[in-house]
Amino acid sequence: MTMMSETYRMLTRRSACQAVAGLAAAVAAGPALAADKVVKVGLDLSFTGADATDAIRMANGGILAFEEANQRQEVPGITFKIEKYDDGTATAGQYDPAQAATNARRMVADRAVIAAIGPQMSGAGKAMSPILSAGDLATISPAATNPDITDPKFAAQYRPAGRAVFFRTVATDAYQGPNMANYLARTLKVASVYVLDDSGAYGVGLADAFQLQAGKIGMRVLGRDRLDPKAADYGAVLTRIRSLEPQALYFGGVAQAGVKLAKQGYEIIPTVIKAGGDGMQSAGLLSGAGFPAVEGWYATIAAPHVTDDPKLADFARRYHDRFNMQPDDYAVTCHAAARVIIEAVKDLLAHQQEVTRAAVREAIQNANIQDSLIGPIAFDGNGDLRNRIISVFQIRRDTTKPIDSPEQYRYVGVAPQS
Repeated sequence: MTMMSETYRMLTRRSACQAVAGLAAAVAAGPALAADKVVKVGLDLSFTGADATDAIRMANGGILAFEEANQRQEVPGITFKIEKYDDGTATAGQYDPAQAATNARRMVADRAVIAAIGPQMSGAGKAMSPILSAGDLATISPAATNPDITDPKFAAQYRPAGRAVFFRTVATDAYQGPNMANYLARTLKVASVYVLDDSGAYGVGLADAFQLQAGKIGMRVLGRDRLDPKAADYGAVLTRIRSLEPQALYFGGVAQAGVKLAKQGYEIIPTVIKAGGDGMQSAGLLSGAGFPAVEGWYATIAAPHVTDDPKLADFARRYHDRFNMQPDDYAVTCHAAARVIIEAVKDLLAHQQEVTRAAVREAIQNANIQDSLIGPIAFDGNGDLRNRIISVFQIRRDTTKPIDSPEQYRYVGVAPQS
């Protein structure tokens, strides 16, 4: 035997011994050292159209949560992969229910998708929910607030398979609309109001809920109109509103119509108090309508206001370092939605259960998280968040900040509950 042959034989024996030792160590250590399993989470928001900037800011909250969980190897043996879906289209100029339905079918068809986050808009949620129900795929919306999607009265329509699949880390418009009516009446002492909506599922539902509560508490509703979000001119309806001399205008809708309403409202009814829901809490509104047109508008969000909390300073720093923008409250609700999914998978593995759609849905339903960035998270049997705080903001120009910064919205308090 040559010296080279002897050396090769010794190296081969040594490598084999090391391999056996490594295998033994891996067996002793258990599944944590096994090859990572990649699980996909769908992320459906309106990345095209009038609400795209808000969608990006929102999405980044969830992306950060999953990236950090992967970096920390928080769930041993699991790597989370985000699959992004855009339910906005250039044709619609905002969310498109038909595209949302297509996205839901694509998620359901991909068996690696174990849960989803989104959508951003309630009209998209109504289109997606029946499809997700049939596929037993849970989603957690960080922003869609129409109550019909989770109302038991409409279960046959939106969850035909029976079990709740549409969860949310925000309250619904059953609270957002009425509580803002309370704020106008009790805090701003408004006695009369005119109501508008943008014809979308979110806008109509929000305006309906506001109008019902306004009537209950004695506020005079002087009229109601529906805007076409693709129309260019709202002058006729605003001139009619001016002739009725309401103290306030309430708008249920999103930025596509909201931008034009803010611009033309400033010209035609400049002294009327103007308010809306979280559809008017929008970077697109700020940049599209601009100042001074948007100055003074009130807007709500269907969640606690937390971005000014010193406890979130570290999160805000990490978010800014990663994305070079400031988070808003809906970036935080998206982060919270991601954390619910992460904790659900972690809980399944802790109980030695397989990570399946059905198991993840059940774990989300039973979530009881006490230390999320938005506070305690638990869902009722329909998928609605048990925490139902509505926060109120007023747009006040801060010239030291970018025009589309969330900091142009000044927090003024929690809306009174009914």
